[in-house]
Formats: sequence, structure tokens, C-alpha cells
Amino acid sequence: METLSPASIQVQTVSKQFGEKVVLKDITLSVPRASIFGLLGPSGSGKTTLVRMIAGIDAPSSGDVHVLGQKMPQLAMLSQIGYMAQSDALYAELTAQENLAFFAALYGLKGAKCKQRIQEVMALVDLSAHLKKQVSNYSGGMKRRLSLAIALLHEPSILILDEPTVGIDPVLRKSIWQELTNLSQQGTTILLTTHVMDEADKCHQLGMIRDGVLTAVGTPGELKQATSTSTIEEAFLVYGGAGA
Repeated sequence: METLSPASIQVQTVSKQFGEKVVLKDITLSVPRASIFGLLGPSGSGKTTLVRMIAGIDAPSSGDVHVLGQKMPQLAMLSQIGYMAQSDALYAELTAQENLAFFAALYGLKGAKCKQRIQEVMALVDLSAHLKKQVSNYSGGMKRRLSLAIALLHEPSILILDEPTVGIDPVLRKSIWQELTNLSQQGTTILLTTHVMDEADKCHQLGMIRDGVLTAVGTPGELKQATSTSTIEEAFLVYGGAGA
């Protein structure tokens, strides 16, 4: 069996409450460096809350989150993390180019390198022809693609993507997954949430979440074997179904 690299992301007995509502309960997981780790769970299961804490946007109610050995949340880690939220955080009155330039400045990207990266990420998400278009004129799918371009812009060590391919057509989805695979092979650690079962199968490891509890962690093959199922969808139903 392949030896996994040291963990880039460590979550230790993390719980999160909003008032009386417990959203996450005692989550412990480890994401190896240069791997693609998928969080799979129904809407409202706590996936977004967990990735927001790993990205340093929220703090846990209890427990610890470490990214690249640093306790989160920590502002200094901003340059190391690319985060794509479930709702697009874009400036609608600006063009795509102006949005990218704004985020590039936040990450300290300047000059020729900045221009080069803007061209590269827009080509990757197939938006090069729409660089100077105002974002208010973008479709929902185009906004998702621009959000992904922004997350990739500064070549972060850690990519955290919340439902990155929602509203993206299958052909482009395939090329985006090819790029994610390439990035992980080059050393980038990728944590993503997904509802799409064929995407879950492409992850090196999966964590199944239901009602704020991590019900299983393993490779897609291990999870299928443990549940005596032939597809991730069937395994997911065993772990996350009504009887779980």
C-alpha cells in the first residue's frame, strides 16, 4: 500500500455550535500533503462549516485545526490557502480582470507574474474571451469558474474548494479535474466538498459526513470494500442513509 505524505491539514476533535445548535461533533481527520481529499455528505451535514474552519474563516467552538503546522485561524496563512466558497464572493460591478487584479494584490502578485497568472487561470476555466466583461453579465456557471480561477491565482499550497463544479458543464468539469490531479501531483493539497459521485471516486481519500458527524474515512476503494458495495453512491447510502 502506498505511503501517505505527512499531513498538511490536521483537524483534532473539532466541534462547532451556533447558539444551541451543534453543527459539527468531535471531527478528527488528517489530510496528507499532495492529496485530494473529498468531503461527501448531504446538504446541511456540516461540510461547509468544516471547510470554513480549515480555511480560517471561522473558529471551532472546541478542538484544534492546524494547516501546514500552523494553528488556525491565522491571517498570515492567507497567502498559503486558495479558498473557493459555495457562494461566489465576486464584485459584480467590476470586470473579471478587475476582480482578478484585486485578489492578486491581496496575495502580493505584481507585474508580469500577475498578468501571466491571470491569463493562465482564465484559460484553465475557459473564460479568456470574457476577461473584460463585467461580472454582473456573467451566468451562474461563469461566476463559479471565475471563483475557481481566483482560488488558483496565487498557486497556493492548500486549495479548499466548496462544491467547485456546481453549474459547470461536463466537458469543462473533466478538464478542471485534470488540473486538480496535476496540481496534487505537483505537491498541492486539495480539500473539496462534492455531491457528485463520480468526482468522489476521483479523490484519493473521502470523508463521509452526516448530521455533523464524520461517519467514515478512507480511499474510495476501502469504503466500497467496507460496505460490500460496488459504487461510492451505494457506500454513501450505507454510511449516510436513514439507517446509518
